Amino acid sequence: MRIRVTLELSGKTATGFVVPDDVVAELGAGKRPPVRVTINGHTYRSSVASMGGRFMVGVSAENRAAAGVAAGETVDVDLELDTEPRELTVPEDLAGALDGDAEAKRFYESLSYSKRQRIVLAVEGAKKPETRRRRVTGAVTALREGREP
Repeated sequence: MRIRVTLELSGKTATGFVVPDDVVAELGAGKRPPVRVTINGHTYRSSVASMGGRFMVGVSAENRAAAGVAAGETVDVDLELDTEPRELTVPEDLAGALDGDAEAKRFYESLSYSKRQRIVLAVEGAKKPETRRRRVTGAVTALREGREP
């Protein structure tokens, strides 16, 4: 469905738009539905989030640049329920460490896509090999203990 929205700036860089309550209800997938967002021909995957009593979808700097939009602009957005499974490529070192620890792997697999993605991005974001190893070890330790790193 197409909605007309204003891209709102929150803080220094966080940008997103409000999704009307009736649109969230029409999507028919609860209050945090996964969605495909298209702005100016650029499509990305996201989820509706509840923030401050409103339903919102974030628009990252990367997605704003790709769509050629900026905070404060009013734009037409195509929003559709995203029914495709969300797949995540786990780096070899993290996958190997998880394969070697059944408790950690079980807890990791119980996490939502977003939480698993956060762990993967932390590992992949390490610039030095020793930092990467430390992040893998720390993640597996936390997961084994049943907590998020």
